[in-house]
Amino acid sequence: MSSLHCAIIQTDIFWENKARNLAMLEEKILALEEPVELVILPEMFSTGFSMNTNLLAEEMAGDTVKWMKRVSQIKKTIITGSVMIKENDNFFNRLIWMLPNGQFGYYDKRHLFGYANEDQYYSKGNKRLITSVNGWKVNLQICYDLRFPVWSRQQCSEENNATHEFDLLIYVANWPSSRANAWKTLLCARAIENQCFVVGVNRIGKDGNDHAYAGDSMIIDPLGTILNADALENDTNKEKIYAVTLTKEGLTDTRNRFPFLKDADKFYIM
Repeated sequence: MSSLHCAIIQTDIFWENKARNLAMLEEKILALEEPVELVILPEMFSTGFSMNTNLLAEEMAGDTVKWMKRVSQIKKTIITGSVMIKENDNFFNRLIWMLPNGQFGYYDKRHLFGYANEDQYYSKGNKRLITSVNGWKVNLQICYDLRFPVWSRQQCSEENNATHEFDLLIYVANWPSSRANAWKTLLCARAIENQCFVVGVNRIGKDGNDHAYAGDSMIIDPLGTILNADALENDTNKEKIYAVTLTKEGLTDTRNRFPFLKDADKFYIM
């Protein structure tokens, strides 16, 4: 059975200070002692959750994407997280999946957080990104997407009935501590209903709008068990790197013992 070694970086983010954030994250990534296939960073890791698009947004050839490419190559690992991107006069909250060879995929956030006026500054995406690493299929999503289960649901059709689209669901986030209970509850729900592992990576500290973030980054198995529950009791609102090895054996066993997907509703996202 294949395994997947991940590093999850829960950290504060220096408000709208790209150079300082990239230097801080590079130090953390290069200091990882154990080899990993995947490093996961929070939402808008280079700026914080800012609407200051005219000043801070970069094109895909900009400094942050170049940084991801360089550090990924040095560390020989995939790096993923979302950044503020400008493209054809539109702005996107874009999650980038950067490979060590310089190739990349990306996902534009589908559900824009209207409560904070994100929908007034950014354009929404219309396509999911399910990618792969080491035999694992990975569905990549961003923060507020978590509240909309249809967007992350394993899709069945007459052709692929009882076949899982993905094995791991990742949410990168700037999720405020005032709604921490929703964060933790919904992450577990997404794991159970999709019979997959879920990783939720959230920031800590306060942003430039005085919103507080408690971290609560979580790794959850297909039965909804929080694998880093003991660490969470002591690491809430602290900088932390969670290193985890996910194994296909438990995933396959859960799906074989509880073949719930065969009874799922058939649907298509238009």
